[in-house]
Amino acid sequence: MPEPLTVTAAVSVPEAELSWRFSRSSGPGGQGVNTTDSRVELTFDLAGTDALPPALKARALARLAPRLVGGTITIAASEFRSQLRNREAARMRLAQLLREAIAPPPRKRRPTKPSRGAVEHRLSDKKHRSAVKRLRRFEG
Repeated sequence: MPEPLTVTAAVSVPEAELSWRFSRSSGPGGQGVNTTDSRVELTFDLAGTDALPPALKARALARLAPRLVGGTITIAASEFRSQLRNREAARMRLAQLLREAIAPPPRKRRPTKPSRGAVEHRLSDKKHRSAVKRLRRFEG
């Protein structure tokens, strides 16, 4: 039985929800390129999956919206000569993409103010600079 695609320790996608398509690849491989279907397209229906909890699914749909076509995401891999290695590459890319899409948002930045010393230093530098420019002025 094929093993599920592990996204995180708590989230995995069953193999049955992944759809594979194979075609001829361009690139390295010599004459073998013309005869073997080594290019891989991995399609995953993100909108229709039950593998993700509703909150994570909504977050992933929002973050991956520009890449989705009808709620599905497609990953193509053709960088290797063998179909098996391209399949592994596509699986790894999909797992990484989903991992980044369901990650919690970063903490909000706590606004800070410059310290009193920093403000005083900046103002004294401005006064010094203006004095230098004032002394360079031509009076006459």
